Amino acid sequence: MIDLDKYFSNLSVSIFRTGTEYSEKPPYNPSERYPEYSGALGVSDVPNPAYEGVRGALRLLGLDRANYGTEKWNPLSEVIKPGDKVVIKPNFVLSDHYKGGNLFSIITHPSVIRAVIDYAYLALGGKGAIVIADTPQMDCDFGELLQRSRLDSIADLYRDKFGFELGIRDLRNFWFKYKDENYVASQENRKRLPGDPEGSALVDLGDKSAFRSVSNTNFYGADYNRDETIAHHTGGRHEYMVSGTILSADVLISIPKLKVHKKVGVTLNAKGLVGTITNKNYLIHYTLGAPEKGGDQFPPAFLKGKTKIIVRTQRFLYDLLLARQNKFAAKLFRLAYEPYRRLLKPILKKTTEKIVTFDGGNWHGNDSAWRMVSDLMKVSVYADKNGVLRDTPQRKVFSVIDGIIGGEGNGPLFPDEKRTGVIISGFNHLAVDIASIRLMGFDWKNLAWVMDLLRNNNFNFFIPNPSDISTISNDDTFNDILSSESTFLSFKPHPGWEGHIEYKGDSKA
Repeated sequence: MIDLDKYFSNLSVSIFRTGTEYSEKPPYNPSERYPEYSGALGVSDVPNPAYEGVRGALRLLGLDRANYGTEKWNPLSEVIKPGDKVVIKPNFVLSDHYKGGNLFSIITHPSVIRAVIDYAYLALGGKGAIVIADTPQMDCDFGELLQRSRLDSIADLYRDKFGFELGIRDLRNFWFKYKDENYVASQENRKRLPGDPEGSALVDLGDKSAFRSVSNTNFYGADYNRDETIAHHTGGRHEYMVSGTILSADVLISIPKLKVHKKVGVTLNAKGLVGTITNKNYLIHYTLGAPEKGGDQFPPAFLKGKTKIIVRTQRFLYDLLLARQNKFAAKLFRLAYEPYRRLLKPILKKTTEKIVTFDGGNWHGNDSAWRMVSDLMKVSVYADKNGVLRDTPQRKVFSVIDGIIGGEGNGPLFPDEKRTGVIISGFNHLAVDIASIRLMGFDWKNLAWVMDLLRNNNFNFFIPNPSDISTISNDDTFNDILSSESTFLSFKPHPGWEGHIEYKGDSKA
């Protein structure tokens, strides 16, 4: 039997510095023929910094050290065994950057995924399965995402050369595209999807949830129907609908984007686990109301004058009409909302921009979303294939963070690109996240979900002390970053986190 406790106790994190551009030539072959690389797959005539970065990050971790530089080098053989089911979980939140920026400051680039697939397949020896799966945001056009990422080119390559089928799965049950007059995700505008072919399992954390001590249940999830969200977080229950594809994995490889996040500070492995949930309305995003009334929807003293009128009008219409999820109510919403949208919104443009930036728990005082993130980390490691929580880890996890181009500022959906040229990798998701937070120039001790997981009495995340985390890099600047006073990559936080997440000294645990 595999000693997973020993596996998770490996707190090494590699940071490989490479180029700041992505190969745009599918199927994203490496630009040189490495000794271990299969000649059948071909070599690209354009640079591929991401492939070099993934390979370099695996080398820095010391994986299969004895065979490095030879055709026998098989780094992920220490993580993946022949016959395993490997699920690759990228960050596929959107299919477009709605502010006209770089899409790949939001989502994982396919050239990173391609490199991970190659080394996973090598470790499998052709025996087992590789599935790429995620639950994007409801307004992600998955067809458009596949077209822009050209993941199909990688699947075609493996089918043609090896007769091996790569699975590519959109785990959602529905989607909605903002276009023209479709400006709200009303029931009439939603398109049904098949969902996870392996179904879903209900996981109840109960009194082991980070929400166990919360008394205000005026929760808001990912959709208009708040009653559904509240129903799964009352009476001692704290339930999540988790993908069967994810739970059935022997190895879960997370490939998130290095970027900031409006509700929990950063988007890395932990926050990326939102994409393992097939009904996101089970996820508490924030609690309605002002902090002085037990909510965290917006910062203190946020609701003044015009802002108060707009927020309360929107909430009234959402709860009264859109939460019902029927076509008649949706039509009534359009009749009521259209005058506001066409006349008042342009006049109150600055006010509405402020609302979009901060409303919805988009600030450092959000006391709900961090609890959700903490819960999802527990589920990803300790829930078995049937959704039953166990006392020991149920699968291996591995992390490869795409930081070739990161996202800063108004993240995670409208970030500015930040060309950092790094690939970060490791065995323990929490350890990799802590190291990445410091690399971004932030202080992990200012993130409640990190502290909750480190101090958790119900689940072991195998980090006795964060100072035990060791970073190894081909750039001396990034060696042992947790003992340094540098701000390193100096990411700009989301406006709601400015002045509250930045590293200000005394990083030693």
